[in-house]
Amino acid sequence: MSESPASPDEEPEDALGHIDPLTPLDVYEALQGLRAPWWIAGGWAIDAFVGRETREHGDVDVGALRRDQLAMQWALEGWEMQAADPPGSLRTWRKGETLPLSVHDVWCRPDKEAAWGLQLMLDESDGENWVFRRNPGIVRSIATLFWRGHNDVPYLVPEVLLLFKAARQSPANESDFEACLPLLDDEQKTWLGVALVIAHPGHPWIEQLRPNVETDA
Repeated sequence: MSESPASPDEEPEDALGHIDPLTPLDVYEALQGLRAPWWIAGGWAIDAFVGRETREHGDVDVGALRRDQLAMQWALEGWEMQAADPPGSLRTWRKGETLPLSVHDVWCRPDKEAAWGLQLMLDESDGENWVFRRNPGIVRSIATLFWRGHNDVPYLVPEVLLLFKAARQSPANESDFEACLPLLDDEQKTWLGVALVIAHPGHPWIEQLRPNVETDA
């Protein structure tokens, strides 16, 4: 899901600093004090779902709701947190600052001398529903947005993760779809298929999700 300033999953040695991603368990331990929902996304979530390591990971994406951003900031008190504002550059996320809607990505590291450890990705919501920021017509209950893996680590559900990945047809994203497809149940396939029809009409994955979704939905 990484979008800006770059995709460290593909370019781990970014010009904005060295990245040495935490593991999902490291993130879980760092966020023990957080009482708001959060989840691991990106390639780590794919691996957790399929039950094997599919590739090395150049970053770790941590999702949270925009409304909970200050709770996340508090949970990582003492860390250096830099907002991608505008995309392609970083600036300090000031303590107590509510980030504008244009900012979706925050780079985080334990201190200024450390490598970047995680990227915080802010998602939108409306009441008890998560809202897909690229198309607000796609929603789902926040309670169904993530599942618990080993050691109780929360991971973004694969159908939502694949919806994000569908925007960019790359070898890595195609590989992730192929790895997940046989393991998705009918409900997950239907949700993803309908979401793709709304967000990306004509996307090649839709055909592979039939008969769970009608392409004229």
